[in-house]
Amino acid sequence: MRQELQSLPKGLAEDVARNLVMVANLIDEDPERAYEYSRVALRLASRVAAVREAAGFAAYATQKYSEALAEFRAARRMTGSVELWPVMADCERGLGRPEKALAMAGEPEVQKLDKAGQVEMRLVAAGARRDMDQLDAAIVTLQSPELASNSVQPWTARLRYAYADALLAAGREDEAREWFAKALEADKDGTTDASDRLAEMDGVEFVDVMDDEHDHAAENEDEDEDAAEPTAPAPSSPVEQPAVEQAPAEEPDAEQEPDADRKAAE
Repeated sequence: MRQELQSLPKGLAEDVARNLVMVANLIDEDPERAYEYSRVALRLASRVAAVREAAGFAAYATQKYSEALAEFRAARRMTGSVELWPVMADCERGLGRPEKALAMAGEPEVQKLDKAGQVEMRLVAAGARRDMDQLDAAIVTLQSPELASNSVQPWTARLRYAYADALLAAGREDEAREWFAKALEADKDGTTDASDRLAEMDGVEFVDVMDDEHDHAAENEDEDEDAAEPTAPAPSSPVEQPAVEQAPAEEPDAEQEPDADRKAAE
């Protein structure tokens, strides 16, 4: 990427680089903001392949599949690389075209992918089969030397997890549990929720202690505020005043308006 940005004037290259860094930092936790930064970078340097690729991944993360696919195609035209082929196929799935994704899985470009790319393509193809309600075919698609291997690679946890999930969907619970356990064993970075799926199958329910403590703290805070709030004194009981005989009021002059009547009139 740095080499590509060197083709830009220095100040512009720095601006683009800052926006691309923000895309990379935010794409997992706040994809919408990452997308906004990617659009800025795209406006500044749309002819740089790395910018088109970053814009594609930001759009993909926010489920803007049509836009993502257009950006990935543009990046591929600029570089001639097949590296983006699996994610392009997954965009076809996102657009409701699993048949197109499957067709891409059979194209010669797949043979040019590295091992990680080929495994990714297999995952996309299996997902497309499931989209088409071809569950058994999805299971067969995932069965591969990479799945059977005991060595742990960056893709191992996701591949085992996808296989376990397909088995569970097919009602093969014992096998699914075995493969969820294998996925968990390979998932050192917590990229899957295999542990939660296993617990769910075993009927274990997790309680979020942190949330519980937060709720209790909030309750105690409310109680403290209530205790500190001054209470208005209870009104005293009315005291009955002794009746005082009133002297008869003087009759007002006919021309003089009584005070009470004047006040009422005002």
